[in-house]
Amino acid sequence: MKTIVIIPTYNERKNIEKLLKAIFDLPIDNLEVLVVDDSSPDGTSDIVNKNAQQNPRLHLLKRAEKKGLGTAYVAGFRFSLEHDFDRIIEMDADFSHDPKDITRLIEASGQFDVTIGSRYIQGVNVVNWPLRRLLLSMGASLYTRLVTGLPVRDCTAGFVCYRRQVLESINLDHVKSDGYSFQIEMKFKAWKKGFTLGEIPIIFIDRRWGESKMSKKIVQEAYWMVWRLKLLSLFGKLE
Repeated sequence: MKTIVIIPTYNERKNIEKLLKAIFDLPIDNLEVLVVDDSSPDGTSDIVNKNAQQNPRLHLLKRAEKKGLGTAYVAGFRFSLEHDFDRIIEMDADFSHDPKDITRLIEASGQFDVTIGSRYIQGVNVVNWPLRRLLLSMGASLYTRLVTGLPVRDCTAGFVCYRRQVLESINLDHVKSDGYSFQIEMKFKAWKKGFTLGEIPIIFIDRRWGESKMSKKIVQEAYWMVWRLKLLSLFGKLE
């Protein structure tokens, strides 16, 4: 079983080399990494490229400009399907997701089509977030569940393992989200296509270095996206 971890980056120079080492130190066979970098001005891609020259399990996809989280993952999904990976994992570049939990995601993917590293399946497992950010995240998941019926506690989770069959069934050309609503859109489409979604508890720790990519635009996009998904589903136009 071939597994790939997709890591979107923009100005993650302080994190990326440490993260790559932590991932490749895991005792997992057939594990590879794809970094999708949006031409980070801080030289993130230069570090990845240097490491890739010494490690055939590391791949770099450098894009010409900053295009958003959703399109970065879609590009990574296409790469993963074209190169015959069986398990495709999404992961942040800032150590908010513990690399050691990759093993648990892969193990749980034997049971679920979509395995979610969840901050809220067993209480609230978030460290170092300000109260406003925590309430925004929890509120977004509650709002999504109420509007769409999506049976997931952590709808905006970004630490996710997909079986390739899930991504093959979704029309990636029609994935519209660029921000964190992308996470909602992918989970909802997988659920509506009959795939099983499961959550395993993780501890989410706010980034050690660098700046958060959260913005008002991202929040607004997520607010309207759930209604778009609901309506497309009701009218049988969800792809």
